[in-house]
This record gives sequence, C-alpha cells and structure tokens, in this order.
Amino acid sequence: MRIAFLGMGAMGAPMARNLIAPGHTLVAWNRTRAAADALAADGAGVAESVAQAVRGADAAITMLADDAAVEAVVRGGLLDALEDGAVHVCMSTISVALSSELARLHGERGQAYVAAPDFGRPDAAAERRLKIVASGAAEAVERCRPLFDALAAQTFYAGAEPSAAHVIKLCGNFLIASMIECLGETFALARKSGVEPAVLNEVLSGTVLGSPIFPGYARLIAGDDFDPPGFRMRLGLKDVRLVQAAAEAAQVPMPVAGILHDRFLGGVARGRGDHDWASAARLIAEDAGLG
Repeated sequence: MRIAFLGMGAMGAPMARNLIAPGHTLVAWNRTRAAADALAADGAGVAESVAQAVRGADAAITMLADDAAVEAVVRGGLLDALEDGAVHVCMSTISVALSSELARLHGERGQAYVAAPDFGRPDAAAERRLKIVASGAAEAVERCRPLFDALAAQTFYAGAEPSAAHVIKLCGNFLIASMIECLGETFALARKSGVEPAVLNEVLSGTVLGSPIFPGYARLIAGDDFDPPGFRMRLGLKDVRLVQAAAEAAQVPMPVAGILHDRFLGGVARGRGDHDWASAARLIAEDAGLG
C-alpha cells in the first residue's frame, strides 16, 4: 500500500519503520522536518507538506499529540489532498467529538475514515506489541488490516460507529489513570506504615495484580523510576479532560476523573508536564509528607 504517515513522535517513528519493513511505500511528514528525515535511511520518502505526503496515498495515518494537532493537519492539507476512496486512519487519542467530526468531513468528500487508537508504550510500538482498537465501515477497516498486522500483536474491531474506538481508548486510559492514582496511594500508605515498597510490590504482583499493566506500573512506582517517559503527564491531563467531556456529554458522573484531573494539573503546574504520567505517584507521596 501507499502510506502517508503524519507524526514522527515517540510512538509514530517506530510505527512508521514497522510499516516500511513489509514492503509498503511510505512517505513521512512531521512538523519538525528532522524527525521525518531520520526515516529516510529506512526507505521512507520525506514530504515537505501534509498535502505532498497525502497526495496519491491509499491510506493516510495520523499519529499526533492532541485534537488541535490532528485538526490542523486534516484542515491543513490532508482533507483536500486525500483521494476519493482513500482512507484516513486516525491512531491518535482524540476527543469523541472530533472523531465524529472527522468521519463527517471525510464522508462528504467520498473518503473513508477509520478510528484506530492503540494501547501500548514506545517499546511496544517498536516491537509490534501494540493492541489496536479499530472502528468504522467494516470494508475500510479490512482494507487497513495489513497495516494493523504490521503494527500490532492484536486488533479489535469495535463496530461501524466511527467514534467507538476512541470511546474505548478513553475508557482504557481512564482505567490506567485511575490505577496509577490507586497504586500511588497504596504505596504511600505502605511506606508510612513501615513497609518496604519492594516487598509490597512482590506481594501484590503475586496476588491481586493479575493484569500485566498493573505489575508494570507498580514496578515503576516501587523503584521511583519513570525515565524515559513513555507517556507524558500533560498528555494524561489531556486524556482525562477528554474523558470528562465525553462523560458530561453522556451524562455519566465520573468523580475519580475530577480527582485525576486535579492530580495531573498539579503536576503540570509544578513543571512536570513532560514527566511520565506514572510519576503522579511522586505527587501523592509528597502530599503524604514523604520525600
């Protein structure tokens, strides 16, 4: 397939490399050109503009930080340059409202839209261990299946409603964010009660922490080691805000989302916006009077 890949960040760059390997033709674009140039050695073309990258592509993949970045790229060349019948695969974590709007805009142009956010950190992206959730017209999702197979260990189909995958991604990130809060409080209580974090981690990992996500974040918090950041706190704050917006629209009270919003906002206010979001556990420990 001819692919335009827009966004060469911590997740986008390894994903783009994995798409080159199976023989797809890929053109990369990034707001900062140097990040796209780094893929040239792997066989990628490099575009000067969004429109140049997208023109002639079978699929245009966006992997960008937030709503503003995605909308700027879509309205700044992608929508006009994407050919009739080609598909925009939005792998960014964005609001439910924008996902629905993108489906409408592409539908008016005769273009396909597939929402396909993923679960996984940069190391999982590099090793093709991502889990992708895709939604949109079944035919369009199936056309993208070779791309998803090159990127992920598993792809879930969430149905024809275009925004369904982004609803699920926000639900998943809300659960992860809630888990971080609970783990931070748990470890703070243990430390104040004289229990060594490593001991608590060993016990919990062998008992209640059955999910591989729980042991991973527990290990980071127990070791107070969050570098390099896999997912930045400012993006966690953005996702919690998206959860709150979706919850308000659906009239679903989610009190913990407010707690998480204030926790991450406090971290950003302290200059920690680019730290890993799991380092919110440090904020909890500081609130408990721990060093």
